[in-house]
Parts: sequence; C-alpha cells; structure tokens
Amino acid sequence: MSNKVLLLFAHPSQRRSEVNLPMFRAAQQVEGVSCVDLYGEYPTFRIDVKKEQQRLLDHDVLIFQFPLYWYSTPSILKEWQDLVLEHGFAYGGKGTALRGKTFLCAVSAGAAQTAYQQDGYNHFTLRELLRPLEQTARLTGMHYLAPFALFGSRTAVEDQCLPVHIQHWTGFLRALVNNQIDIARAAQQENIGDDWPALLLSAPAHQVG
Repeated sequence: MSNKVLLLFAHPSQRRSEVNLPMFRAAQQVEGVSCVDLYGEYPTFRIDVKKEQQRLLDHDVLIFQFPLYWYSTPSILKEWQDLVLEHGFAYGGKGTALRGKTFLCAVSAGAAQTAYQQDGYNHFTLRELLRPLEQTARLTGMHYLAPFALFGSRTAVEDQCLPVHIQHWTGFLRALVNNQIDIARAAQQENIGDDWPALLLSAPAHQVG
C-alpha cells in the first residue's frame, strides 16, 4: 500500500533560498507527493480552512518544510496551524480527522549540528526545539517522526553538500510514498537527515533515491 504525501512549504524569502527552494522543486518531481507553497498560495495569509482540511483528509503523511526561524517555524505555518487544526476536526471528542496519519518536519538550520546541543551555542537539540510540533502530533493522534534536517545550511552550497542532501531527500520521499520507512524507529531518532536509509523496511539503500 502506498502513501499520499502532503508537503507544506513555508519560506518567506524564496529569492534568497539556497536550500529550501531547490528541495521543494525536487519534491515536486516525486510522484505521490503533493507540494504546496503556502506563501505563494496565501500571500495575504487568508488561509482557506476547508480547502486545507480537505487536503489533510486526502493524504496519509504531512510534512512541514521550512527554514528554522528563531527556533520555530515561519509565521504562516503557525497561522495555518491556528486556523486549520481546529477543535472538532483535529482534536476534541469528535476531532479525529488526523488520527493515524504521519507527521514530520523537513528543516534547515543555519548553524552546525554541534550548536544544537545542551552545551552548544543554542543549548537545545533541534528535536527539543520542535517539541510544540511533536505535542501537536500527539494531541491530534498522528505518528511523529524525527526531523529530516540539514545543519550548516548557510554554507551548504559552498560546502557542496546540497546535491547529496537533495538526493537523500528525494529518496526519503519515495520511500515514504512506497511505505518503506520503519515509522517506529524513525520516531525515536534525533534527526533522520542523511541517515534515513537505515530506516528502510525493505529494499537495500542503494536501490532507493
């Protein structure tokens, strides 16, 4: 059984995007992934709640793709959550629409991974900083996976690591569509990132991506 994947992309300054925009364009080429540019679709933040809720109903996996802004999401993703994940739909006694679906974040962080440690510059791991989203998944009954993260994104182009990251990204998306990811193991990681092939249920890693 295959999964339908919904990718919600949020980048408020795409003309300056060296990582997220190429990742979004690569995702658009993956069959089974529906890609939505939230800033492009809602430039005035007037989110069509019913349309977004129907998108959620039509898909099995939800991904937020965004650059980490002040240890959180860009503002339109918060607006989307506030309006779309309403009582009676996403939570509450009759709010079971998302129960059993899978949710994760695809995140770029400017600093190196060492900065996202207890004794590092930012004092918390990326997974710890994303705890509000993890709790959102828990409240709505979704399976929460560790983030698919790229650290050091400010120098990713200069360091020539972006092509490999995008290759891993598209491979991971195809594995999600084909229902090949061990969800239980992926939920326990700190970061999926480029280590995602270790989470495959089947098919050797060299056959995917």
